[in-house]
Amino acid sequence: MSALETFEKMLAQGRDGAMLRLSLGNEYHKAGRLEEAIVQLRAALEFDPRYSAAWKQLGKCLAESGRTTEALEVYRQGMAAAEDKGDIQAVKEMRVFARRLEKQVRPAEGTGGAG
Repeated sequence: MSALETFEKMLAQGRDGAMLRLSLGNEYHKAGRLEEAIVQLRAALEFDPRYSAAWKQLGKCLAESGRTTEALEVYRQGMAAAEDKGDIQAVKEMRVFARRLEKQVRPAEGTGGAG
């Protein structure tokens, strides 16, 4: 039985929680099932809005699915949650990811009218 199958079975048995939802999100991400990962990561944050790892993974999945603006907003919310919790390393990591996305967005905004 794969890790994904194990986590799905646990959920079906009613053993729900933030960590299980993060684990499911991670496994769906690994399987390339980004939309399912996003659903699970949002569920993790419903259980624990200060869960830094879930914010970080959600931003990553959104970015990979092409939802850059949404990913940036998630990273901003995640940084605020991580700062509130005192999770400085998560803040630093999300800041780096957000800056990379911002660099991708800026050149796209600047095309078409420069001269």
